[in-house]
Amino acid sequence: MNYYEILGIDKSASQEDIKKAFHRLAHKHHPHKGGDEKKFKEINEAYQVLSDSEKRAQYDRFGRVLENGAPGGGTSNWDYNWSWGSPFGAKSDGDPEVEFDLNDFGGIGDLFEEFLGFGGNRRTRKKDLKRGKDIKINIEITLEDVLKAAEKDIILEKQTTCPRCEGKGAEPGTEIKECFSCRGTGQVQQVKKTFLGSFTQWTVCPECGGEGQRPDKPCNVCKAEGRIKGEKNIKIFVPKGVDSNQVIKIKGEGHAGKRGGEPGDLYARIIVSQHPLFERRGDDLYTISEITYSKSALGDEAEIPTIDGRKIVLEIPAGTESNRIFKISGRGVPHFSGFGRGNMYVQVLVKTPKKLTKEQKEALKRLKELGL
Repeated sequence: MNYYEILGIDKSASQEDIKKAFHRLAHKHHPHKGGDEKKFKEINEAYQVLSDSEKRAQYDRFGRVLENGAPGGGTSNWDYNWSWGSPFGAKSDGDPEVEFDLNDFGGIGDLFEEFLGFGGNRRTRKKDLKRGKDIKINIEITLEDVLKAAEKDIILEKQTTCPRCEGKGAEPGTEIKECFSCRGTGQVQQVKKTFLGSFTQWTVCPECGGEGQRPDKPCNVCKAEGRIKGEKNIKIFVPKGVDSNQVIKIKGEGHAGKRGGEPGDLYARIIVSQHPLFERRGDDLYTISEITYSKSALGDEAEIPTIDGRKIVLEIPAGTESNRIFKISGRGVPHFSGFGRGNMYVQVLVKTPKKLTKEQKEALKRLKELGL
């Protein structure tokens, strides 16, 4: 097993290169994210060796680490738990009282928190905790609606700013004070004991929800939230040429933020309903027109409907076979860019009559005698 190849680095790689390679590959192959467990174990084993100067020197010289039960020795005690040993300077004699902040390790500390399932982030911004949630909706339009830009009026149920406290969360005339528990930081320290020892972690303050402030007297209407459930009329501009599954973002029209926090955004996904006559493929339209046998043989004109609601005349050349497709330029869907339109394609089908009159039968018999 070549540890350098596993991490995708060469033998001259620095410790920083090793950490970066390990961080990238561990994220990619973590089993909780659908990665391969065997590959993930190999990545961890390679990192445990190459990140330790003594073990790396042994591996470079002998091709393995010369210690019982260590990586390269044929055994492994990996069970989705991290070894907090030499790579980060944590000592382990007896039952240690190891105390450090996971955030001191930057991205790798975040990775540890993710795998172990605990730990907060001291760098969490307060405005993110107060920001309102985004809203996602579907708007169904017809194919005719796509021909020109339009505004759609919708009534949206969402959290809106509390009219009594104007989003502050406090009764009018009262103050908003610093949280006593976290002293305005929005974070508190907790000590978590595991089989590896005791670890200090930062978590969101349970008293203020990470805001660092609390109203002296909560608003009687919103109960200190700064927002209430309500409705709002919203106009959504739908550009011409829009297609199904395209998403329109309306900034600030999501749920109101907590206690004056930034509102979320509104995402409107467009659904273009199916049309009885036309099939859309990109900006082109496809339709079918039936013609009689005589028109296909002798040639003639056929009236073809368009998506605009008007009809155009299509010239049918003599000898036109069934399933022939004609192209009509500029009669499709407007381009989303705003310039020009797609094309319309007409597939003609020669209609075979199921019932014939006496005169029609006699005419066909005569054609048969003539070799047609």
